[in-house]
Formats: sequence, structure tokens, C-alpha cells
Amino acid sequence: MNNELLQDIKDYLNISWQDEKIDKNIAGMIKRGMAYLKDVAGVKELDFEEENNSRALLFDYVRYANSQALEMFSINFQSELLSLHLEYQAKALQEKKNENKSS
Repeated sequence: MNNELLQDIKDYLNISWQDEKIDKNIAGMIKRGMAYLKDVAGVKELDFEEENNSRALLFDYVRYANSQALEMFSINFQSELLSLHLEYQAKALQEKKNENKSS
């Protein structure tokens, strides 16, 4: 995780002050969110640098985690999480088909 992503999420959460403990907590939430979203997508890597669905979901994951409402995240973002899963599983299936064609 890079510092730019941390700062972008802090900006999203309207945290404008510098505090080492808050930065450490937010960084932990970001790492857990990344792992969770990779698991949902069923892939080892997701791009959180580009403005895309996975980045938006990560921002909201951290927002919910920061508000101690993480148990509601999967409920409130169920359709977005399903879309993420289907998108990456469809890509994996297409890649597998392309490999079989070239074999």
C-alpha cells in the first residue's frame, strides 16, 4: 500500500490532520479491505490505484470499518460485491478459454 492511497482515503473520510495512530489504524483497515475484496473477487491481485469498482469498494469498506459498522458493509454493498466477483470470474474464464484455444 502506498502513501497516496492512504491520503486519498483520509481525504474521503475528511481526516485532514496528521496523527500517527490514526494513520496506522486506517492503514490496517485498508490492508484488511484489500484482502477482503481480493477474496470476494476470487483473485490474488486487484488494482486499487485506478478509479474503478474495486477502489470505490475499498474506500467504502474503510468508511464502514472506521465507523464501526463493518458488519453492514456486505449487506449494503451486496450488488457491488457480486458485480466485482462476476467481473473477475468472467475474466478468469475467458483467459482459461483463450489458453485452451492456443494449446
